[in-house]
Amino acid sequence: MTLSRTPFISLVVIALTASILAATSVAASDDHKKQSHEAARQALLRKEVLPLTRILAIAAQRVPGEIIEVELEQGDHGRLKYDLKILGKSGRIRELELDAKTGATLKLEDD
Repeated sequence: MTLSRTPFISLVVIALTASILAATSVAASDDHKKQSHEAARQALLRKEVLPLTRILAIAAQRVPGEIIEVELEQGDHGRLKYDLKILGKSGRIRELELDAKTGATLKLEDD
């Protein structure tokens, strides 16, 4: 009877370990998101980035279509940039990179 319980106990230990690791990973991910959001908020307060509403208006002028994704990222030389994915009326997805501080177009390409 001890031999048949050993594989079961091993599976339970593996499952518990996996769930603990997953929970730790989710908590770390949540902390990272909170830090990222706070960093973006601070950059906005320091006027290092344009507000998202302004970026969306600039993007709509440059690339007509539906904006389906926006990310604020650190670009080359430490400058912040907005990466946008835009679904055009033709059904094609285009990627637009805008300088986060000025709104200048850094890159426009098809996805």
